[in-house]
Amino acid sequence: MNAMDHPARLAFVAAHTRLLPVPYAPELSLHVADQATALWQKTEDELGAIGLAPPFWAFAWAGGQALARHVLDYPALVAGHHVLDFASGSGLVAIAAAKAGAARVEAADIDGFALAAMDLNARANNVRIESVGTDQIGTDRGWHTVLAGDICYERNLAERVMTWLAGLAARGAIVLIGDPGRSYLPTQRLTHLATYEVPVTRELEDRDIKATGVWRLDPSP
Repeated sequence: MNAMDHPARLAFVAAHTRLLPVPYAPELSLHVADQATALWQKTEDELGAIGLAPPFWAFAWAGGQALARHVLDYPALVAGHHVLDFASGSGLVAIAAAKAGAARVEAADIDGFALAAMDLNARANNVRIESVGTDQIGTDRGWHTVLAGDICYERNLAERVMTWLAGLAARGAIVLIGDPGRSYLPTQRLTHLATYEVPVTRELEDRDIKATGVWRLDPSP
């Protein structure tokens, strides 16, 4: 596989997306793709490889939109805080946290294209976020607030992430989850804060509007 460096990924994302308002947080804009399958194919073609991760970074997912809306509407959850947006994808939730007054925002994702997308999106929204390309599960850099959208779609990942996040909550971090009813969301460990009716694309979801919850993780299992 011919690896792309960060400037090449920035150029790829800019060339294959459009800057559009986020449906449920229109005060923010993202570089988004028109079609997931077509973009996925372009990514593989330009890298000369197959089996790459889907372009999660090129869409405003329901969980992220709801979480971004909640943070914008309740800025005290992040204002003045050191914030982590875990599995950030496009950087949407991180950007919302920065707009809401967070003192420092880290946006973590292990996909190099996501890092490029979040850098472009931060510039487009005139905010500063720190893109982090390493796996954060099991780490603790003293975040006051941790935000995670759409992380409960696969059992093993959900269990690993929720165990780690519960540890952060136990030492006092605010941990917020945005989720549209994914299969492995452990609702028994969560306190429901709000539900939003989020517009989404039928290419990625089973309906045009997804009822999406924002939850606070309780520190006890």
